[in-house]
Amino acid sequence: MLKTLLCSRLGIELPIFSAGMGPIAGPELVAAVSNAGGLGVLGCTSMSPEEIRAVVRRTYDLTDKPFGVDLILPARIDQSGTKMSDVAELIPEEHKKAAQSIAEELGVNQNSAVSNMDRNALGTDAEAQIEVVMEENVPVFVGALGSPGFIAKRLQDAGVVVMSVVGNTKQAVSVVKDGAEVVIAQGTEGGGHTGHVGTIALLPQVLDAVDVPVVAAGGIGDGRGLAAALVMGCQAVWVGTRFLATEEAGIQGWQKAGIVAAADQSPVISRSYTGKRFRMLPNKWTKAWEDNELDPLPMPLQPVLTGMTIGPLATDRGGKEGISMNGAGNIAGLIDSILPASEVVEQLASEAEACIARLSSNVAQQGEE
Repeated sequence: MLKTLLCSRLGIELPIFSAGMGPIAGPELVAAVSNAGGLGVLGCTSMSPEEIRAVVRRTYDLTDKPFGVDLILPARIDQSGTKMSDVAELIPEEHKKAAQSIAEELGVNQNSAVSNMDRNALGTDAEAQIEVVMEENVPVFVGALGSPGFIAKRLQDAGVVVMSVVGNTKQAVSVVKDGAEVVIAQGTEGGGHTGHVGTIALLPQVLDAVDVPVVAAGGIGDGRGLAAALVMGCQAVWVGTRFLATEEAGIQGWQKAGIVAAADQSPVISRSYTGKRFRMLPNKWTKAWEDNELDPLPMPLQPVLTGMTIGPLATDRGGKEGISMNGAGNIAGLIDSILPASEVVEQLASEAEACIARLSSNVAQQGEE
């Protein structure tokens, strides 16, 4: 009942994609989703090309089903690789002092927090990263931010399906013009990097504006959301927060518990980690930047500043609450348990089928009356 044309094109059974949420979306989570019939997507933005190759090969060890790789392609940033140490030189001294002061107040051990400054800065290593995607024959590439124009044809020539995440209609039209074959339209309710337009308002406008398959994202965490997206005309859903609260998600137990305990208004928008709008559960780091007279810097400056003071993106920090970045969307208020990822896929599918069957029955009954 749920299989769409996009599913057939990708060789999957269910129109359910797990979002590429940085290193949180590792091989175990991705393989579990793909093995259950959906499309798992590795989050590889913060990884070196060698690290990407390793997680891709590990995923191949765990599944023979299709999966994808997600990378950030920020606009107007050189894609040939820029060292964190070079970016650090561009950070204003007042921001360095402010970040160090915040870190000290939070009890961060500065010696252990400093990143490997020889690594490339977030979002500046796309050329080398994408080469690995093609060399390893990954079937799907997702550009989480920015345009795929500089690489789309090469990916397509290698047999890779090119998808782009957008937050408004203008972006959707632009990425399709630049070679995106599938648009993932994410409403502001979504966790992680997100835009300003609500999902229900965004989807019909994007569906009308582009002639490629559209995947719904932002605020989708159960079968009702999947059914609504399909009825609207989307060909799949992109689900993040619900897959964070799974056994395979690569975050600490207390972070998963925080999502289960969250209400719909708990997640907030903060630029304190990456310099871009990022929806997450608030913590001491986000609060400190809200109270600071200085605004966070744009990408890639802010993530480098974060790495210099509390660690690169602070995705786990050894489980230190108050510092770790804990992305989550507003759908967190609907989540009440931590489940195996395969069970989440099965629940989404069965609930959606029940919703569609109920809708069909209601329409038929009204017609008889």
